[in-house]
Amino acid sequence: MTETTRPADRPAEPDRPAEQPAGQAPAPAVGEGPGEFPGGPALFRLDPGVAHLNHGSFGAVPLPVQEAQAALRAEVHADPDAFFIAVPDRLERARSRIAAHLAADPDGLAFIANATEGANLALDAVPLADGDEILVTDHGYGTVTAAAARRAPVTTVALDPALPDEDAVRETVLAALTPRTRVAVLDHVSSPTARIIASPRLLAELRERGVTTVVDGAHAPGMLADPLAGGADFWFGNLHKWGYAPSGTALLAVAPQHRHRVRALVPSWEDGHGFPRSVENRATADYTGWLAAPEGLDLIETLDAAKLRAHNSALAAHGAALLARIPGLTPLPHTAGLAMRTLRLPPGIAETPDDARALREEIAARERIRVLIWPWPGGGGIRICGQIYNRPEEYERLAAVLPAYLRRA
Repeated sequence: MTETTRPADRPAEPDRPAEQPAGQAPAPAVGEGPGEFPGGPALFRLDPGVAHLNHGSFGAVPLPVQEAQAALRAEVHADPDAFFIAVPDRLERARSRIAAHLAADPDGLAFIANATEGANLALDAVPLADGDEILVTDHGYGTVTAAAARRAPVTTVALDPALPDEDAVRETVLAALTPRTRVAVLDHVSSPTARIIASPRLLAELRERGVTTVVDGAHAPGMLADPLAGGADFWFGNLHKWGYAPSGTALLAVAPQHRHRVRALVPSWEDGHGFPRSVENRATADYTGWLAAPEGLDLIETLDAAKLRAHNSALAAHGAALLARIPGLTPLPHTAGLAMRTLRLPPGIAETPDDARALREEIAARERIRVLIWPWPGGGGIRICGQIYNRPEEYERLAAVLPAYLRRA
């Protein structure tokens, strides 16, 4: 059974939302939300029966990018020798196109498969001695945090999801530093709570303290106008989320003073060239996603990047406003301009990873709505995203069915 297929023997529907409870103040009015982005839904081949409100987890590839990748695959099948012999130089040209979009140095940028690979490459390039520690936060992506823990003892900073602003986040991180902290691994935009953690000011203050900064920018390219702001020592980010690239397309950016220490996780025939070519070469692999990746960022510019980002942010804000009317849901502080918003669920809901996963999949199977449910002690959270294929009524659909799932706690 696929995630988008409603089972024929589906269980009985949960109770649907009741009327506004007696004595409760009426919820504030919510506007209609932004109109359809011109041509936006037609750019994707998504199942129209599913409300795809979780773009931040896996992204979606627009048709023009799919077609570009298909043409590249046809090249491979037509003449494999010619294709693979030319791959290193073609990757360099594709990387230069992407660097222009990101205001990055193409010599300090490499294609990688995903953020977890970037974390491992970065941490391998940082000299660590006995007794050195790595600082992480409890908002970090699990496999990235695991990569840090493999290399040195970690100090985990507890960031209350309700911290009011970037200054509060910055102060909490800085207060957790110890004389042994050598590296800080921080989310650029936190995945569960959709807020900026690695702000330029925090990165600057860590640099002043001699701490090497490793930034997980998984959600930055395509959603942020300046994803490399702050000048981290190491930064990695996915293009297959908000950058409209094929799956398995990400970037590693390395400051000049560290590049000579970056070594590919597996040796290749390009090792002699050093970073970035040594990291990009995977022998007889599928490079078509990387070569098609610039088409995604080109498309964003063609659609008007500022307009697209404003639209997606407004959609996420509209959805969050609708969900905030549901008793028991608490909106969390957010960073303006992001296309993701989060709310805390009531106590007893999604407090463990297993419970969060079960609730997410139940909503998907029974309602055909895709959201992220993240676990947290004392009540997990729900994250929604806005993308140009979404419509305001999809968030209304979620707001109509969600109360029934919350009343079961």
